Amino acid sequence: MISLPTPNYNSKTSIENALYKRRSIRSYKNEPLAIEEVSQLLWAAYGITRKIEKGPAYIRGGLRTAPSAGALYPLEIYLIAGNVTSLEPGIYKYRPQDHKLEMILKGDKRNELCVAGFNQKMIKNAPANIVYSAIYKRTCKKYGIRGRERYVCMDLGHSAENIYLQAVSLNIGTCGIGSFSDIKVKEVLNMPKEEEPLYIMPIGKLKN
Repeated sequence: MISLPTPNYNSKTSIENALYKRRSIRSYKNEPLAIEEVSQLLWAAYGITRKIEKGPAYIRGGLRTAPSAGALYPLEIYLIAGNVTSLEPGIYKYRPQDHKLEMILKGDKRNELCVAGFNQKMIKNAPANIVYSAIYKRTCKKYGIRGRERYVCMDLGHSAENIYLQAVSLNIGTCGIGSFSDIKVKEVLNMPKEEEPLYIMPIGKLKN
């Protein structure tokens, strides 16, 4: 387990300015990302904002930066690191409860992820990628098929937009990718059977 730097709760970028500047960016500088930047993006995606230590088990640590139907939090988030300072290349799983990364696999897997993403080059060229998966049963146990068809998708949209807006304040680009082989992405990330991949978001410094 790798402890991430404490996220910053204030920046010089207003919400309005981030909304105004938000774009999908597919080309990045050939520079590493700082672990502090990765930490900030992961926190924005699904970080704990209010700890609830004695709450129901399904909350798993507390309330988060993104809303979730029934506070069931079905999403899981991975970091595929290739060129991040102070972080060995590999596949990591984000643990929001204590803001840590758990290494899943060692080695730079960006090329394999790119192949799984139908050779979309921004996946391979970005210093890192954030990958979302869902454990649908967390939501469907309460909401049935509506959880799969609607609520989990809504949860993903809330969280992914947070990454887009946080990226603006960090001068980082990202792009949401939904076109990939589910089976191959699961294989590359060594996802548990219960998880289904949803989204790939390459992240890298903006080209001026």
